[in-house]
Amino acid sequence: MKKSSFVVCFICFFLSSQISAQLTAPARYEPPDTRILFIFDASQSMMAYWESDRKIHIARNTLISIIDSLEHLDNVQMALRLYGHQSPVPPQDCSDTRLEVPFAKGNAARIRQELRYVTPKGTTPIAGSLEAGAKDFPPDCYNCRNIIILITDGIEACDGDPCAVSLELQRQGIVLRPFVIGIGIDEGFRKTFECIGYYYNAADEERFSEVLEVVISQALNSTTAQINLLDIKGNPTETNVNMTFSDYYSGRILHNYMHTMTHKGTPDTLVLDHLVTYKLRVHTIPPVDVDSFRVYVGKHSVIDVDCPQGTLEVQVEGSRQYRGLQYIVRKSGEMKTLNVQEINKQEKYIVGKYDLEIPVLPRLYVNNIKIDQSKTTTIMIPRPGILNIIKGAPGYGSVYIRNDKKNEEWVCNLDPDVKNEALVLQPGNYRIVFRAQNAKQILYTINRTFEIKPGGSIAMNLY
Repeated sequence: MKKSSFVVCFICFFLSSQISAQLTAPARYEPPDTRILFIFDASQSMMAYWESDRKIHIARNTLISIIDSLEHLDNVQMALRLYGHQSPVPPQDCSDTRLEVPFAKGNAARIRQELRYVTPKGTTPIAGSLEAGAKDFPPDCYNCRNIIILITDGIEACDGDPCAVSLELQRQGIVLRPFVIGIGIDEGFRKTFECIGYYYNAADEERFSEVLEVVISQALNSTTAQINLLDIKGNPTETNVNMTFSDYYSGRILHNYMHTMTHKGTPDTLVLDHLVTYKLRVHTIPPVDVDSFRVYVGKHSVIDVDCPQGTLEVQVEGSRQYRGLQYIVRKSGEMKTLNVQEINKQEKYIVGKYDLEIPVLPRLYVNNIKIDQSKTTTIMIPRPGILNIIKGAPGYGSVYIRNDKKNEEWVCNLDPDVKNEALVLQPGNYRIVFRAQNAKQILYTINRTFEIKPGGSIAMNLY
């Protein structure tokens, strides 16, 4: 296929895929801007002959044809950084790298101009060019994919470590994994470049043109995926939970999607970037993490996540006193709070055992509650009663629950600043101990027992 025919076909394919995506994607979906920084080798070795012409002529003519095809695409921005073009060798100038054309709309003509008139003369500071290239991307672009395409005919000639620089740029979330195109490089150097990014070796002139076209296609394409939230039987039936997609290297949050089932009862399709290594958190209770995964162009990826869930509810029958009361849910045997849930409302949890702490009087602890797949576990707590305390004067006091004749546990203290108060208590046998503030002898301590019945109300005179 002729180069011009390929370019036309590529543009038609890209535009048709964008139109198709717009027809099928939700109205609120906004495709990201793809910002491509070309880092182009203009070192002295690029003046060498390679098959039909000098390397520099072959490389720039092929790149210019790609620039021609990209300049009319929406959501694509370009910039050009050159290295090895300012200072001749010898001596070696490892700072010889410069952004010649920054990112801007309609800058394709400037890029072509720079490529046509560049004269190779210097060394090969790959690490320094990658590091400097990090600053070439304008900051504060919320919906951007930053991509570096490095075109070189040699390995690092200075003291830098391109692999370490590339990894750090990815960890900082500045760029996605770079593309590296080698021009006539010995295959033995593959490992040297694969640690930098996706490496393509062009052994000959024809292969270089093909590789560059493949790289551009890879840089622009997205792919589809679905997240299967699996139940205890391994079926993708769980849904309606938020999923956070982060960049594995930088930790930067890329997407938040509420998991959704289609009308056919299957997990809905989403668009992901095949250049990103993702980390996924499914916000069940407790959350479920997928440490890392990738998707691939031309393949609909299915990511399975074990998220079997059941439902928990704590009820109080026929009681208004506990309206709005919240209780603590923990994994069985652990102290970390997983959730604070309201009485008489349902919440889903990953199947397993849980401990509950319910802040009624006295405080209730319900341990080893089992949550089963697709079932509702209901915990009933007794209907409380009311103790109305009438004091002759404000004073100091406490309430204790009497478990038996030898065992009493503290429940709460009385308010020392009021004459009357009401307590909502669970059914049981209690003791109250009280002394008025104006009573200055210990023998004036009042000590009484009483019983609270479900739904009942009693009055206690403390004078």
